Amino acid sequence: MATRHQVRQCVVSLLYAKEMGSQMEQFSDEFLEEKKIRNDQKNFTISLYNGVLDNLDNIDNLLNNYLGKWKLDQIGIVERQILRLGAYEMKYSDIDLAIAINEAVILANELASESSIKLINGVLDAIAKDK
Repeated sequence: MATRHQVRQCVVSLLYAKEMGSQMEQFSDEFLEEKKIRNDQKNFTISLYNGVLDNLDNIDNLLNNYLGKWKLDQIGIVERQILRLGAYEMKYSDIDLAIAINEAVILANELASESSIKLINGVLDAIAKDK
């Protein structure tokens, strides 16, 4: 059974693929099966994925307010998806803020550059302090 961290990795991958123009209906089922994301974890994955997409404008506006001199469309696609997922969990779920930030930082450590880790941690931490 997949862990919640593995689910979040898949959500970032699905958001990335969506932004790159993949046909998600076919891709997502095959991808989740390949990653052995099934049953409750599959439902959790789909819930996070759809939650980010359903609230994308609000999430992007929130992130742009905290990015300082940068804008969301100026950072890497992977970093953008990690930030979106982290902000979604912080704003729209009941997860502890520290856990949401920690998960995003771990994802950045696995999928992005060292400078991205600092950016993601800083942005999400600033959001948490204002919440």
